[in-house]
Amino acid sequence: MKKLSQLINDIQPIEVIGDTDRNITSLASDSRQAGKESLFVAVKGTQTDGHKYIPVVASNHVGAIVCEELPSTYQPGVTYIKVADSAEALGRLASAWYDHPSDKLNLVGVTGTNGKTTTATLLYEMSRMLGHRTGLLSTVCNYIMDEAIPTSHTTPDPITLNELLARMVAARCTFAFMEVSSHAAQQRRIAGLRFRGGVFSNLTRDHLDYHGTVENYRNAKKMFFDMLPSSAFALVNIDDKSGLYMLQNTKARKYTYSLRNDADFRGRIRESRLDGTLMSFNGNEVEVNFTGRFNAYNLLSVYGASLLMGWNHEKVLVNMS
Repeated sequence: MKKLSQLINDIQPIEVIGDTDRNITSLASDSRQAGKESLFVAVKGTQTDGHKYIPVVASNHVGAIVCEELPSTYQPGVTYIKVADSAEALGRLASAWYDHPSDKLNLVGVTGTNGKTTTATLLYEMSRMLGHRTGLLSTVCNYIMDEAIPTSHTTPDPITLNELLARMVAARCTFAFMEVSSHAAQQRRIAGLRFRGGVFSNLTRDHLDYHGTVENYRNAKKMFFDMLPSSAFALVNIDDKSGLYMLQNTKARKYTYSLRNDADFRGRIRESRLDGTLMSFNGNEVEVNFTGRFNAYNLLSVYGASLLMGWNHEKVLVNMS
């Protein structure tokens, strides 16, 4: 249970109708889960518009409703809060509801068309090998240390996402790695999260059924880097033509990795075999149990991100093999 007045501190309401000095028992963006004294957030989604359900949830005696468009009539006893972007508000409210769990974790997001799952998973495994309590949010499965939690989306909805991060905090995790999809950035599912770093792998023609154009898809990816704070790092693949574009407006510290060009983190494939690859990372040769150029890029991004998180260079190299 939380006070509504505290929850809405971060969402900058345009207009408030009703009492904010009231207790809220739950947070919901699904009208079917909005019960008595809930805070319901009406989001304009791709499948349906939550604003359609405002009369229904109001009649169910919810405590408050956050929306972009106020209804023509008001239900007595319900507080109505108008915001510019209810999807953005939902992310920030979800973070506040779970006491801002991302502030208590070293959270790193990985985005790009290909390599997100592999890179996020390798970072999770590297972190654990180095002795850190760690969580993972990925398309394959979510993990809180050894506990596996099934997943159905690249990035969960904001309420589920912050619940999982809060469970990681409760499990005393200090690091968390997550895939950040273009849908998640576009739909503001990651609003309200504080990232320690972001990694960009590559961009190819994908999800054009949703984004419409390659430019829209690229800009959705870029939104993630635009939201990074100055305390974070942004690590991008400059062998991809969209790599430097991701860095244009970010406040984060900028770093690059490459297999072909000069970069902060330089990788080279020295020898390729059926059972592995001899690679060099900034001049340090390591035998890795991966094959293929795409995996060389994934491993190089893991190497760079590991060092940017302050992990011991020698131990990182040992665990790369």
